[in-house]
Amino acid sequence: MFLVIFLFAYAIFSLINGESKPSQYGLVFLAVLEGLVDDTEAGGIQPPDAIPSTKAMLLQITVAMKAMPWYSALPTLSEYMVESGWTKCFSRIRDVGWPAYLTFLLVYIVLVEFGIYWMHRELHDIKPLYKHLHATHHIYNKQNTLSPFAGLAFHPLDGILQAVPHVIALFLVPTHFTTHIALLFLEAIWTANIHDCIHGKMWPVMGAGYHTIHHTTYRHNYGHYTIWMDWMFGTLRDPVLEDTPKKVT
Repeated sequence: MFLVIFLFAYAIFSLINGESKPSQYGLVFLAVLEGLVDDTEAGGIQPPDAIPSTKAMLLQITVAMKAMPWYSALPTLSEYMVESGWTKCFSRIRDVGWPAYLTFLLVYIVLVEFGIYWMHRELHDIKPLYKHLHATHHIYNKQNTLSPFAGLAFHPLDGILQAVPHVIALFLVPTHFTTHIALLFLEAIWTANIHDCIHGKMWPVMGAGYHTIHHTTYRHNYGHYTIWMDWMFGTLRDPVLEDTPKKVT
């Protein structure tokens, strides 16, 4: 897991600084591959009823591929708004300096985390939105129907709405454009990761253990990268506590 973080961070750092080479893209690939190996080793041998069927995964792939062209609409729109000068984006880190860049990045991530939490929660709480949009994703509601492919199997408008906080943040805080695009790219990797049902136990990361609970209770763990928003708003359920055997009295 630490190798994954190091390789991915190094590659993204190189891209941000305009030093991208084929080797950097290779490192991203290695990071993803290493993550898959770690997940397999961490999970060990799974019970047969915990593994998604080929039919379930093919359905998830089909839903995801139908939505993919529509998902690209949001970054296309955000890039148009950035190039039109409507946002607070800047193109080079040296324009603001590293301390300001890191401060802006932190604020950006907090805003995105807050926005995705509430967008996701409202997609559950507002019944028409759930029925016509988010329910497409929640047909995968058991461990044996969840796989990384389910992470992109959304109604197209649902997937776009949950990424909208990334664009709204561009109007609220100065943001490095390449970092914004890199984080949108990371969204696809992250959402695949949290649907693999393998709990990495890296507090306070909102990993697959937390998100599997979300798919089974529907009322907990709406957060994205971390558990903080669920903790603040009373919707957190810890997978470690769920797995702890209850003492008989």
